[in-house]
Amino acid sequence: MKRPRRNHAPKFKATVALAAIRGEKTLVELAEQYKVHPNQIGQWRLELLERAAEVFATAAEKRDAGPDVKTLHAKIGQLALENDFLAGALGRIGDASAKR
Repeated sequence: MKRPRRNHAPKFKATVALAAIRGEKTLVELAEQYKVHPNQIGQWRLELLERAAEVFATAAEKRDAGPDVKTLHAKIGQLALENDFLAGALGRIGDASAKR
């Protein structure tokens, strides 16, 4: 029987990652203290180090970093048209192999 997956809160992850960055204890000691795998602590530490600059980003920088909604809507429309065209083209072909 499998053990259910544990989902950790972001605050818990940040606490563990900060403890790993401080370096007062080894990853194994932290893993025993917080009851998580040492590899998981290493991943959280790397993610915190990579994304630390986002904490100090301004609102304009955060907004500019997101995807352009108009471009995404245009792409969705284009793909919908292509799907409709291809569905119609496959429907016109009477061959049974085209319907697979």
